[in-house]
Amino acid sequence: MRRSLCFFFTLVFICSGCYSQKSSVIFKVMAWNILHGGNDIENGVQNVVEIIREVDPDVILMIETYGSGKIIADSLGYNFHLIAPEGTALDDKGTNLSIFSKFPFGEWIDTDYPFYLGGREILINNRKIRFFSNWFHYLPWEDEPEKLGKTAEELLEWEKTGAKYEMQRKVLPYLRKYAANAEFVPMIFGGDLNAPSHLDWGVETVDMHHGLVVPWYTTKILEDIGLVDTFRALNPDPVRYPGITWHTKGKNDEHRIDYIFYKGSNLEAIKSETYKVFFGDQLFINGKTIKYPSDHGFVLTTFEIK
Repeated sequence: MRRSLCFFFTLVFICSGCYSQKSSVIFKVMAWNILHGGNDIENGVQNVVEIIREVDPDVILMIETYGSGKIIADSLGYNFHLIAPEGTALDDKGTNLSIFSKFPFGEWIDTDYPFYLGGREILINNRKIRFFSNWFHYLPWEDEPEKLGKTAEELLEWEKTGAKYEMQRKVLPYLRKYAANAEFVPMIFGGDLNAPSHLDWGVETVDMHHGLVVPWYTTKILEDIGLVDTFRALNPDPVRYPGITWHTKGKNDEHRIDYIFYKGSNLEAIKSETYKVFFGDQLFINGKTIKYPSDHGFVLTTFEIK
C-alpha cells in the first residue's frame, strides 16, 4: 500500500512539473520612438528610464536609440541588444534600433539594413519568439493627406514616391521569410512606420477623411503576409479608439503611426493600448508626473504564450 501511495504521489509530482513547464506566460511589449536618444529635453534619458520603469514592459522595441540604450538598460536591469553591425560600440550615437528584454536572448537576426530593420530571438517559457524593431522614413508625409485633392488610388501612388517605399521594398523579403515560418517560431514586429493604417481609413471613418477609404500600402502589405495589428485587433472601432501616437501641438496632424504586429501559433495578443502626450508636456502615470521626452507616443501590448 505504501509503495502504491509513493508511486501515486511521485506520478502527481512529475505531472505537475510537466504542466508547469507548459503553462502559459503573460508578457508585455512596448514599442517606442524615444526621439534622439531622449536627449532633446533636460534629463531626458532619465525621464525615458522613469517612464519605462512605470510601464514595466518585459520587452522593448526601441527606435531612435542613438547611444542611450545601454544606459537605459543598465538603469533598469534589462538585457540589451543593439541592432547594428557586430562590433559596433553599444553607445554609438549613430545607431537607431534596439531591443531590451527581461528574458534571455537567443540568436541574432541580422539584415542588410540595420538602421531600419533588425531583430533578436528571445526565449520565453522555453520557446523562441523572434522580435523585430523597425523604422521607416517619414517621406512622403502630409499632415492631412485627405486634403491633397487625390483619389484613394492616387494617394496609394503618392505613398510610394519617397524613401519610405524604398525601405519597404528592401526589408519585405525578410519579413515574408520570417512570417512564412511564424507557425513554428512566432514573431513580433514593432516600431515607427511613419504611416497611417488602412484599418483607420475604412468605411467607419469616411466622415473624418473627406469620404475616402484608403488601403494604405505600408500597413496593408503587413496584413497581407499575415501580421496582425495588435492595437486595432483589440480595439476595432477607430472612431472610439483612435490610438493616436503622433500629434504636434498646434497642428491638425493626428495619426496612429506606431505599431506592434505579431504572427504565430500559441501566441495571442490579449490587451493593447497607446499613450500620447505632447513633447515636453507632463505624462501622468501611476500617480506620477514625468516630463515627456519624445514627439511619439508609445504602444503597449500584452501577450500570452502557451
